Amino acid sequence: MASILEVRDLQVAYRSREGELRAALNRVGFCLESGEVLGVLGESGSGKSTLAVSLLRLFHRNSVVASGAVLYKGKDLLKAESDELQAIRGRDISLIFQEPSAALHPTIRVNQQVRRILAAHGIGDRSQLDLRTNEVFDSLFGEEAARIARSYPHQLSGGQRQRVLIAQAIACRPSVVVADEPTASLDPTTQMEILNVFRGLRRSLGLTMIFITHNPALLSKFADRVLVLYGGRVAELGPGGDVLVSAKHPYTRALFRSMPPLDVLHDAGKRVLPVIPRDLNMERLPQTGCAFEPRCPERMEICKSKDPGLVNLSESHTVSCFRYETQ
Repeated sequence: MASILEVRDLQVAYRSREGELRAALNRVGFCLESGEVLGVLGESGSGKSTLAVSLLRLFHRNSVVASGAVLYKGKDLLKAESDELQAIRGRDISLIFQEPSAALHPTIRVNQQVRRILAAHGIGDRSQLDLRTNEVFDSLFGEEAARIARSYPHQLSGGQRQRVLIAQAIACRPSVVVADEPTASLDPTTQMEILNVFRGLRRSLGLTMIFITHNPALLSKFADRVLVLYGGRVAELGPGGDVLVSAKHPYTRALFRSMPPLDVLHDAGKRVLPVIPRDLNMERLPQTGCAFEPRCPERMEICKSKDPGLVNLSESHTVSCFRYETQ
């Protein structure tokens, strides 16, 4: 397969009010193949949302510094002209934000919000715009499509609003969809419903997707590959089956152990989940050595003074940990 999106050594830093630069992404790199689903996994503060907005260069004017490359079909989006980038956003690469209540306009009917995206990219005349808008709502809402299309966001449930964001994302039939924690604000049952929507779209549209989440259970049997971020760095990257079943990085394993299963509501018994020691605090990340070292149960002396590089465990599985450097 050919890579449709390639990220090379992406570095992003936020500037504090005092003028200090704080790293959010540190030399992140990966390739996304056509038709592939890449799961991006990590805690809050790990750099997941920064990665999502970086792919479309949606930086705040004065708060972000970026270097590296984001190549879409060979074109570096970090160096693209504004009009080129504006044409790509929504048409070729679309972004689904994690909070639909904030992303949708409260006083515009949801079908018009989808229609405006199509119109902005010149997708047909008036009748073609109406036809495509109706097609998208029919594919996502079935028999309820007409009622929901005429509704305002506040008249819809959380799951329905999230489907409207998905409708916006797929309306122009983009090459890549980036979903930034699209189920974070939903209950477990609705999470699975939305996940099934994505699975259906993948089958029907051949969706190429980056699915960002903090819950590894959502990636099971869905993500072809999984990228694990910690402190803005790649901790582990490999096939979904390998990373989710036999994780190698101590952080990945600890993250899996600390997450409840999606069917926890059906579990009558009570049990205490293990936690990762110490809270993630970007200000306390070590300036030298491995970012996970202060919380790692397997840390060694070298972890304090040297930054571990990525080690190839196989052609498709890499991990950033000194324990694998001799293998």
